[in-house]
Amino acid sequence: MRHGEPVGGRKYRGQVDDPLSEKGWAQMRAAVGEHRPWTRIVSSPLLRCRVFAEELAGHQHLPLSFDDRLKEVGFGVWEGMSAAQLNEEDPQQLQRFKADPVNVRPAGAEPLEAFFNRVAAGVESLLQSSAEEHVLVICHAGVIRMVMAHGLHIPLANAYRIEVPTAGFTRISYEPGPPLRATLRFHGSVAVPA
Repeated sequence: MRHGEPVGGRKYRGQVDDPLSEKGWAQMRAAVGEHRPWTRIVSSPLLRCRVFAEELAGHQHLPLSFDDRLKEVGFGVWEGMSAAQLNEEDPQQLQRFKADPVNVRPAGAEPLEAFFNRVAAGVESLLQSSAEEHVLVICHAGVIRMVMAHGLHIPLANAYRIEVPTAGFTRISYEPGPPLRATLRFHGSVAVPA
């Protein structure tokens, strides 16, 4: 599940630790409702994920853990900037980034391959420790893209073509391997599908 809207609205937030806005809390609560198909929760430690994960785990009496590998990608000098601000600086920079996110990175940004490897290590660790479990992972759009790239073998150059809605769900199921086989069950749902 992607987090809801943070305070300050849409930005290239990266690892800036903004909390959820009131709207973000409402989005996440509405998306989850009273559903409880999962057996435990794992979350990014960043506030926009962490605090809701704590509330949900407490409400549903589920085990909760945090994994630093599930933090959003570091956006370097873009951290905390909106698309409008970036376009004022250079109207072409977002287009260049979206056309080649592997090689065209903001100054100081985490390399996309390093981000992918970090998230993939987190996923593989989770799969080893949670076989046969239905785990809710509360994280970020970039993390969801990397999970999909890892499980479905999507080239990193294409990962930013995947739209990830705020407070939306993506469900991937895994079959034991090797080779590891993942299946995308749904993506983009803003409520827990039945």
